[in-house]
Amino acid sequence: MGMRTMTESETSLVRWQDTLYTKTFDQEVRGLERRREAETGCTAADVEGILQGLYVMDGADWLGRGEVQDITMAATIAAYEHIVAEWSILP
Repeated sequence: MGMRTMTESETSLVRWQDTLYTKTFDQEVRGLERRREAETGCTAADVEGILQGLYVMDGADWLGRGEVQDITMAATIAAYEHIVAEWSILP
């Protein structure tokens, strides 16, 4: 039995999800980088504190946010994790 290929509508669905995730991730990273430039005291620990709040918000989804907000939250958390990791290794 061969692998099933995705239909055009399934491919389109995946495309908009990937686009939303990438756009959100990139916006969050740029925003955090701008913040660090503007606020010289902004550290990985500061971003980690916000990240902990995002984890709480993500876990508090007992009513359901819907697919768009789930993707947005996942991308936002990933961006904050990325920045914390990047800034933690910088001098």
